[in-house]
Amino acid sequence: MTLPSEMPEVLKDAIGDARSKWGWFVALGVLLLIFGGIAFGNLFIATVASVYVVGSLMLMAGVIEIAHAFGVKSWGNFFWWLGSGLLYAIAGFLAFYNPLLASAVLTFLLAVSLVASGILRLWLGFKSKPAAGWGWLVAAGVVTALAGLIIALGWPVNSLWVLGMFLAIDLIFQGWTFIAFGLALRK
Repeated sequence: MTLPSEMPEVLKDAIGDARSKWGWFVALGVLLLIFGGIAFGNLFIATVASVYVVGSLMLMAGVIEIAHAFGVKSWGNFFWWLGSGLLYAIAGFLAFYNPLLASAVLTFLLAVSLVASGILRLWLGFKSKPAAGWGWLVAAGVVTALAGLIIALGWPVNSLWVLGMFLAIDLIFQGWTFIAFGLALRK
């Protein structure tokens, strides 16, 4: 990779710095690929791990919102903030208490979100029909809506593995991306 002479010095330094660490990017990519393979090896455990991560984040957010409610008592919306924080914290606790139920709920929400997003992309694609690339937007809408429908049709049985599969796929794609980036930096 050659650096043009008109490139700012700060950017040249940053690229040079990253180039010297190309091996770390490749190593991280390999590690993510391994984790993705492990997740694919046991989608149920990967699903439960995903639920625990979401539950942890919800529990922490709920505690922070409850603390925030006591910090803004003078604004007059104390009980709304407190109620919101309590609901978040309870949802986070329930994810730990019953991860199978939480995975079913999250899988259903994923299916609904994918169908809604697909329909929106279809609508936007057809709405921008004379513009170049509108067909790609329609195709993306069809694929997204179909993915949501397939998940919805298999629900609740597939909630034991869908979230784990999404996690495994994400880890594998991140791994390949870091490897490709690291190898590109090396050149």
